[in-house]
Amino acid sequence: MLALSRKKNEALVINNNIEITILDIKGDQVKIGISAPKQIPIYRKEVYVQIQEANKAAMVPEGLEALKGLL
Repeated sequence: MLALSRKKNEALVINNNIEITILDIKGDQVKIGISAPKQIPIYRKEVYVQIQEANKAAMVPEGLEALKGLL
């Protein structure tokens, strides 16, 4: 993991097309802004984990057996 220090209104650039800007700092809370192409999905980590778990749950092996029974 790369750890960088940034102050309010300073930014980081990732891969020439994603910019992360520190908008505000209040106590232990940091507000960031992200500029990225629309085709790049951006999720909070807890939401991303929920999506991954839902996708895994949708891949139930019993569903594959039911499909094989149709053939």
